[in-house]
Amino acid sequence: MDFFNKIGKKVSQTYDATAEKTSKIAKEAKLKMKINENKSDIKQLYKEIGKKVYEKHVREENIDIRKELEEECTKIDVLSSEIETCLKSILELKERKQCPKCHSEIDLDAAYCPRCGEKQPDVENKVTEDIIEDLENSEVKPENQTEKEIVEQKLDN
Repeated sequence: MDFFNKIGKKVSQTYDATAEKTSKIAKEAKLKMKINENKSDIKQLYKEIGKKVYEKHVREENIDIRKELEEECTKIDVLSSEIETCLKSILELKERKQCPKCHSEIDLDAAYCPRCGEKQPDVENKVTEDIIEDLENSEVKPENQTEKEIVEQKLDN
């Protein structure tokens, strides 16, 4: 009977893991579709801007970018912001992050970018936080109390 209980638990765990992965894949697909829609809308806005500029050129009129193109430029800014949000969400689903220098996808715990070699600031902060937490949770002998204080002061600076 114990054998069947173990199999049941294993099947249940496998199902849960598969359901979670499927959910992540579906969310990622929706986000990618949204990104593609936004990119398409941005291309259409670029065409509209170009058309307005060219029409003014043909009529030999001056174009006031602020007044005549502000609406399209604002729409492009909003769509670009949505794309960035979607990309960040995809990285979170994949449990990855983006290198601030070369924008490559890298592991969350990577200290350096494998593509460009840039040092990742988040890892350094995480390590410092872990050290501080360890210090706070550790029992320090009275004779070592001053050493603990010195280390804490150095970490705070």
